[in-house]
Amino acid sequence: MEPNQETVTDKEVLEAVTVNQEDDEYDSKESVLQKYFLQEWKLVKSLLDDTVSNGRVSDPSSVHKIRSIMDKYQEQGQLLEPYLESIVPPLMNIIRSRTVELGVASDEILEIIKPICIIVYSVVTVCGYKAVIKFFPHQVSDLELAVSLLEKCHHTNSGTSLRQESTGEMEAKCVMLLWLYILVLVPFDISTVDTSIASNDNLTEFELAPLVLRIIGFCKDYLSTAGPMRTMAGLVLSRLLTRPDMPKAFTSFVEWTHEVMSSVTEDVLHHFQLLGSVEALAAIFKAGSRNLLLDVIPVVWNDTSILYKSSNAARSPLLRKYLMKLTQRIGLTALPHRLPSWRYTGRTTKLNVSLNTSCKIDQSNLAVNDNYSNPNEITDGAEDEDMDVPENVEEIIEMLLSGLRDMDTVVRWSAAKGIGRITSHLTSSLSEEVLSSVLELFSPGEGDGSWHGGCLALAELARRGLLLPASLPKVVPVVVKALHYDVRRGPHSVGSHVRDAAAYVCWAFGRAYYHADMRNILEELAPHLLTVACYDREVNCRRAAAAAFQENVGRQGNYPHGIDIVNTADYFSLSSRVNSYLHVAVSVAQGPFFLVKYDPPYFASTVMEKLIPCTLSSDLCMRHGATLASGELVLALHKCNYALPSDKQKIIAGVVPAIEKARLYRGKGGEIMRAAVSRFIECISASKVALPEKIKRSLLDTLNENLRHPNSQIQIAAVKGLKHFIHEYFHASDTKSTSDLTVKYLDMLTDPNVAVRRGSALALGVLPYELLASQWRNVVLKLCGCCIIEENPEDRDAEARVNAVRGLISVCETLINGREDTATSFIENDFSLFILIKNEVMMSLFKALDDYSVDNRGDVGSWVREAALDGLEKCTYMLCKRDKLVCLSGRSDGNEIESIAQPLTDNMLKSTPELLLFDENLATNLFGGICKQAVEKMDKLREAAANVLYRILYNQMIYIPHIPFRENLEEIIPKETDAKWAVPSFSYPRFVQLLQFGCYSRDVLSGLVISIGGLQDSLKRVSLSALLEYLEGVGSEDPNTRTSREHMLSVDILWVLQQYREYVLSVDILWVLQRYKKCDRVIIPTLKTIEILFSKKIFLNMEAHTPTFCATVLDSLAIELKGSKDFSKLYAGIAILGYVASILEPINMRAFTQLLTFLGHRYPKIRKASAEQAYLVLLQNGNLVAEDKIKKALEIVSETCWDGDMNLAKHQRLELFETVGLEVGPLGKSSDGASRKTSSKKPTDLDENASYSSLVESSGF
Repeated sequence: MEPNQETVTDKEVLEAVTVNQEDDEYDSKESVLQKYFLQEWKLVKSLLDDTVSNGRVSDPSSVHKIRSIMDKYQEQGQLLEPYLESIVPPLMNIIRSRTVELGVASDEILEIIKPICIIVYSVVTVCGYKAVIKFFPHQVSDLELAVSLLEKCHHTNSGTSLRQESTGEMEAKCVMLLWLYILVLVPFDISTVDTSIASNDNLTEFELAPLVLRIIGFCKDYLSTAGPMRTMAGLVLSRLLTRPDMPKAFTSFVEWTHEVMSSVTEDVLHHFQLLGSVEALAAIFKAGSRNLLLDVIPVVWNDTSILYKSSNAARSPLLRKYLMKLTQRIGLTALPHRLPSWRYTGRTTKLNVSLNTSCKIDQSNLAVNDNYSNPNEITDGAEDEDMDVPENVEEIIEMLLSGLRDMDTVVRWSAAKGIGRITSHLTSSLSEEVLSSVLELFSPGEGDGSWHGGCLALAELARRGLLLPASLPKVVPVVVKALHYDVRRGPHSVGSHVRDAAAYVCWAFGRAYYHADMRNILEELAPHLLTVACYDREVNCRRAAAAAFQENVGRQGNYPHGIDIVNTADYFSLSSRVNSYLHVAVSVAQGPFFLVKYDPPYFASTVMEKLIPCTLSSDLCMRHGATLASGELVLALHKCNYALPSDKQKIIAGVVPAIEKARLYRGKGGEIMRAAVSRFIECISASKVALPEKIKRSLLDTLNENLRHPNSQIQIAAVKGLKHFIHEYFHASDTKSTSDLTVKYLDMLTDPNVAVRRGSALALGVLPYELLASQWRNVVLKLCGCCIIEENPEDRDAEARVNAVRGLISVCETLINGREDTATSFIENDFSLFILIKNEVMMSLFKALDDYSVDNRGDVGSWVREAALDGLEKCTYMLCKRDKLVCLSGRSDGNEIESIAQPLTDNMLKSTPELLLFDENLATNLFGGICKQAVEKMDKLREAAANVLYRILYNQMIYIPHIPFRENLEEIIPKETDAKWAVPSFSYPRFVQLLQFGCYSRDVLSGLVISIGGLQDSLKRVSLSALLEYLEGVGSEDPNTRTSREHMLSVDILWVLQQYREYVLSVDILWVLQRYKKCDRVIIPTLKTIEILFSKKIFLNMEAHTPTFCATVLDSLAIELKGSKDFSKLYAGIAILGYVASILEPINMRAFTQLLTFLGHRYPKIRKASAEQAYLVLLQNGNLVAEDKIKKALEIVSETCWDGDMNLAKHQRLELFETVGLEVGPLGKSSDGASRKTSSKKPTDLDENASYSSLVESSGF
C-alpha cells in the first residue's frame, strides 16, 4: 500500500503544478505580476490612483511609503520593469497637464511636481534611467515646457542632504534633465520649436536658438555640482550637441571643456567642473558620429593626456576613471568600426534552432575555431594587416595599460574594459602585442594592483573572443599564480582581490571556449580552483573559485565527477571557513577521482619531510602553520595505527628544541608560537613518540614556562599539553620527580605573579592520580584557599580564582576516580576524602558563589560564580554516589555492582544515617545558593543556575536526596527541553514562587532585590511584576500550605494569605538588611526595592507588624546613610523616610525627624530631595504638626532654595524644627549624619570595588 500512496502523492503534486502553470498561462497579466513580481503592487497602485485622481500628492506620507517599497527591490530592479508602464506615464502626465493648466510662473506648480518627482526618481534609482525614460511623454511641444520647468527648479535649493528628509528639489531637477534627454531628440530643427525666435528679429542663421542656449547654460551649471545632476546633464549634452543641426554648439562646448581641462585652478568647484566636463565628453564620444568627432580628437586627446598626469587626477580616483572612459572612446572613434575576422567565435544558442541544426552549427564553428587556433591558417589575414592604425592609438593603449596598474579598482576595471574594446578593432598581430603587454603586468616586481588589473584585462579579452586558444598555454600559468597570489605587508596579507579576479578569468574561460579547446586547460586549472574554493581565507574568493569551477563543469561537460564536487562545494557550504576546511575539503579530497587516498607512508615520509623544515621558517605564518600541522599529522598517523620509524620519531622530538634554539618565541608572533608548541607537545604525547630524557625535561620546562604566561589561551594550551605529557612520560615509579613536580605547582599557588597562580591551579587539576596520591589533602586545602577572595586587594585576581575552582573540582574527580580504579573496596581511609569534599570543598564553593568582585571590566566575580555552580553540581554527584555505594554495601545479596543503577529508597537512607554525606542541611544550602543565582540580573548566570537545578532534579544516573520541597521545585522547573531560562519573563514568575518556602525565601529574596533595584529597566520591570503577582496570590496554591494558613488566619483566606506573604517577605527583607550591612552592592537595590514596594502600598497595612518592620528599617537607614556619599542610596533612603513618615504614629515622627536632618546635608541635590519629601509628608499627614503651624511649615519648605547657600539652608532648617516642635539636640552632629571625627577617619577595610564605586558616585548615581 505504501508505494501506491507515494505514487498518488506524486501525481497530486504534478497535477497541482500543472494546474498552476495553466492558470498562469490563461490568467490575466495583472494577476500573474501580482503573484510573482511586485508583492506590494496593490498598495502602490492604490496610492498612485489616489495621486492621479487628485492631480497631486494629497498625503506626503504616501511618497515615503512608495519610496520605501521601491528600495526593497534595489538589487532586483527587473522585477519592477513590468509595472513601469502603469507607474511612470500617469505621473509624468500630471506634471505636464498641471503645468499647462497653472502655468510655469505659478508658485504652486513646484509644490505639485516635487513629490511626484520623488516617486519617479526612486523608480529611476532602482530600474535605471534607460528603462524609465521610455515611458516619458515626448511630444514636440513638451520641449519648451520641460526647459521652463527646469529653469524654475534650477533656482531652488534643498534644505537637507538626507534622502529621507528630502522635499524634492534635487529629484525634480534630475527628472527634468532626464525628460530633456529624450525630448532633445525631436526630429525637427530646434529653432523651429523655439517660440521665442518669433519675437526676435535680430537672430541670424549662424546664431544658436535661445532655447538651446538655455539648455546648454543649465547643463554647464549642473556639470559643476556634486550631485546626480552632473551625470544627467552630461547625458543631455551628449544627445543635444551631437544633433546634425548643432555643429556650432558642439564646437563651442569643446572649446569650453578645453578651457576647463587646461585650467590650473585647484579649488573644490573646479574639481567638480573637471569631473563634469570629462564625463560629458565621454558621453558625447559614445553617442556622437565618427565624422563629427574625428576633427576634435587631437585637442581632446591632448587635454586628456595632460590632465591624466596632473595632480588633480592623482588625487581623484573618480576623475581617473572618467579619463579612462574618455580615453578608450577616443581610441574607438579613431579606429575604423569593423569586426576582425580573426576573433574566436564562441557557441551561440537559439531557441528556434532544432537539436540537429544546433549540432551542425556547433560542429561547423568548432571546425572553424580549430583553424583559428592555428596562427598559420588565419583567413583574411592580409586584409587585417593592411588596416591603417592612427598614430595616437599606441599612446591610448599605453595609457590604458597604465590604468591597469592604478591603485583604485574602479580605474583598473574601466581600463580593462577599454583594453578589450580597443583590441577588438585591432589586427591580429597588434592584439598579440597588447596581450604581451598585459602579461608583463604579472612580473614579480609589479604590485597587487597590476596583477588585479591584468586579470581583469585577460577576462575581458577572453569574453570578447580576443584571446585565441593558441595563446592559452602562456596565459594559464599566469592565472594559476594569480589564483594563489598572497603578499604579506606587515601584519596583514594583500591579494584577495587578485585571487577573486583570477577566478573571474577562469569563469570567463569556461564561457568563451569550446570543450575541445578547454579539455587540457580545465585539467590544469581544476585542482587550483578547488584548492582556492576549499582553503582560501576569504569567503568571496572561495565562492568565486567555486563559481568558476561550476561554470566550467556546466559549460564544458567533460570533467569527471564534476557535478558531485559542485554539489559538495556550493555557495552556502563554503560560507563558513571551518566547514570549508574540515568538511568540504575532506569530502572533495576523498572523491573517487580527484585528490588522494589515505596513504600513511606518503604522509609520514614526503609530507613530514616538507613540514618539519618549515617550522623554522622566517615567515611567522609558515612556521606557525607547519608546527600545528606537524603535530596534527603525527596524531592522525597514530590514530591510523601507523608506527613511525625511529628516525622520524627522532626528527619529531627535535622540533621544539630547534624552535627554542632559534629563539622564535621572541618578537612578533611569539605568543601564537607558544600556543602552537604546546599543541605540538600534546599531539606527540598522545601519539606516544619516543623521547630522550633530556628532551623530556626540556619539553616539561617549555610547558611550565607557558603556564606562567599571562595569555589565557597559551595557558589553556599548555595545560592540555601537560595533561598528556605527564600521563605518558612520568610514571609512578619515579616517586621523587613526581613529588617534586607536585610541590612545585603547590608553591606556585602563592606566587606574587597572578599569571603564575592562574597556570598552577590549572596544572594541578590535570595531574594524574599517582602524582596527587601522596599529598592529596594538602593540594585540596590549598586550592580551597585560592577559591576565596584574597585579603590583600593588590593580590586579588578573578581569573586566578576561576582557575582555582576548576582545578579543585578536577583534583577531586581525579582522586575519586583513581581510588575507584586502584581499590577493590571502600575502606575507612577513603571516607576522609569525601569528608574533606563536604566540609572544605563544598564550603569553599559556597563562598565562591558569593563572589561579586568588580573591576573596570565589570562583574568579574560572575566568572567565579559560574565556575562554582558547575563545581557544586559535580561535588553533589560525588557525595551522592558515595552515599549510594555505602547504602548498597550494607546489603547481603552480594550484587552491589548491579544495584548501583537502582534508585535509592527511604529505607536505604534511614538504615545508615550516620554514614551519609549529602544530608538535608547541605541540600538546603546548595539549592538556596543556586536559586539565588537564578533570580539575579545576569542572563547567562540565570540560565546556568536553572540548568544546574534541572540536571540535579532529573538526573537519571544518580538520585539526589534530601531536597526540600522537591515536588514544588519540579513544578517550578518542569521537565521540558525548550525552557528559556535566560528570558526574564519566563524565569522570574517561576522562581519567585520559592518565596513561600522558608528554607529558600531569604536566598531568593537576596538575589531578587538585585534585579528589582538594579539599573536595567526591562529587568526591573519584569522582576517587580513577578513579585507583585506573587504577593497578590495569582495562580493556584498548594493545598497543604493553604490548610496550614487557614489554621493561623480566620477572617478571609485570600486577604490573610496576602498578609501572611507580606509578613514573611518583610522578615526576609530585614534579614537581608542585617546580613549585608554596609554592603552597597546589596543594600542599595534592597532600599530601592523597599521604596518600590512602599509605593505599591505593601508593608504599610500589616497592622501590628507594620510599626515593627518600619522601626527596623529606620534602624538600618540610620546605619547605612550615615556618612554615605552614594546618591542613589541617599535618594532611596530619603524616599523610604517619606513613606514611613506618612503612616500613623508612633513611628512616623521618628522618620520625619530623620528626614528633616537631611535638609542640612552637604550635597544640594540631597537637600532639595529631602525638602520635596518633607513637603509631601506635611500635605499627607496633618497629624505631625499642629494645625496653626502647618501653613508656616509648608511655606518654609516651599519658599526656601534648598540647593542654594548651605548656611541659609541650615538656618531655615533650624526654623523648621522650631515650627514643628522638634528638639534641636540631634543637630549638633554634622549635617550628613556623621561626626567630623568619623568622616575624617580613613577606612581600615579596603574594598575591592572602591575604585569602581567612586566612578559610579562621580556620575551622580
